[in-house]
Amino acid sequence: MIHKRPARSVAILALLAALIGAILIAVSLGTVTMPLRNVAGILWSRLANPAALARWPETDVAIIWQLRLPRVLTAALVGAALSAAGVVFQGLLRNPMADPYIIGTSGGAALGATLALLLPAGWVWLGFTPVPVFAFVGAISAVLFVYNIARVGPKTPITTLLLSGFAFSSLASAAMSFLMTVSGNTMRRIVLWMMGGISATGWQPLAVVTPLVVLGIILAYVLSTELNAFLLGEEQAAHLGVHVERRKIGLLALGALLTGAAVSVSGLVGFVGLVVPHLSRLIFGPDHHTLLPAATLSGGIFLVLADLLARILIAPSEIPVGVVTALLGAPFLIYLLRRSKKEYTF
Repeated sequence: MIHKRPARSVAILALLAALIGAILIAVSLGTVTMPLRNVAGILWSRLANPAALARWPETDVAIIWQLRLPRVLTAALVGAALSAAGVVFQGLLRNPMADPYIIGTSGGAALGATLALLLPAGWVWLGFTPVPVFAFVGAISAVLFVYNIARVGPKTPITTLLLSGFAFSSLASAAMSFLMTVSGNTMRRIVLWMMGGISATGWQPLAVVTPLVVLGIILAYVLSTELNAFLLGEEQAAHLGVHVERRKIGLLALGALLTGAAVSVSGLVGFVGLVVPHLSRLIFGPDHHTLLPAATLSGGIFLVLADLLARILIAPSEIPVGVVTALLGAPFLIYLLRRSKKEYTF
């Protein structure tokens, strides 16, 4: 234990430094490429000495501060949220293949977004249009619905929970397909949203989502001991003093909160909450006191770089970031499974 804590701290600090580096690189690259020193100088002047901004061209300041930085930070936040939610669900369900969408969260979010896109009138609330608001409400509502369906008396068996989530996802998919069929010209917008994309336009949406994600990650870390206990099984967790059903409800709601907050600003971005926690568990081990912060930072790095690729591969056009994460995540997951199937256990 004496040697593990310094090693854990060094690993977390290294990942934090890597995340900061990835953010700076992503802000500097794009249709208009800017030197890293200019990016660092503009950001430093904007934060520490606004009067010094006069040294820089107004267009450069606008591109970095108003366009790229909010998007890149949103990508980091979404990646961190999805990865943290993946850690929570994988630990709770004791299933390395679990991800934030395993219990119907994606189905609820997609159905909510589809309904919002079909609304005849638009409005803006705290910088959000109806699509992210309905997606967030749909994600939370889906988890609550699935949990109530899965309950058997005072308990919620994991198998029943997974089957209920699958059934709800199938139902939501069928409803969404019907709505897309009758949506006419709106179908393209629905499909693009389902492909996933970081669409932050300014700082207001980021300011609203950030407290939710930060709160969710902090609560998940506070519950790391309970997550470790769940890895031993529900009976062992109960013997260790964990109120199993109460904690299960709390962890499900926590995972839904993180997923809903991420989906509200990114659409459906797959594989982040599956591959990143899986890989982090292989590298850092199953102890959630280390795994959670490591996976959270790694998720931020992964999605920042994926969004950068989405922006520059066919510039000035963009690829939906969900397509990039799928192209990167699916083969990598297959590689991990083949390489570690004999040694990877919970």
